[in-house]
Amino acid sequence: MSDAEMITILVLSHSNTFRNFKHFYLFYVCRELKEEFPNLLSYTRFVERMPRVAIPLLLFLKLALMGECTGITFIDSTRIPVCENKREYSNRVFKGYAHKGKSTMGWYYASLREYALI
Repeated sequence: MSDAEMITILVLSHSNTFRNFKHFYLFYVCRELKEEFPNLLSYTRFVERMPRVAIPLLLFLKLALMGECTGITFIDSTRIPVCENKREYSNRVFKGYAHKGKSTMGWYYASLREYALI
């Protein structure tokens, strides 16, 4: 089995609804894609050879699938719970960063994580 075939299978595994790679390989690749990949390896042998294609796979993902910045920025402001609401006055670690707020789930004492996804 060639490195390109292995990379193709690894990329395909992320676009399916299987819970883990083993089920994807055994129940989809070995049964349904047998004609497309005539020199299939056993699951254990495939997993043993996966580190061999790690660098080419990462280069492919970086060069081919990462787009250029379009100027659109997404902000993720997810709350990170700091402590229980009862202990908010005694918390000194996040003093100045954490604050009290209200969401659809009720009151919280948390820090906001804000970063831009470009």
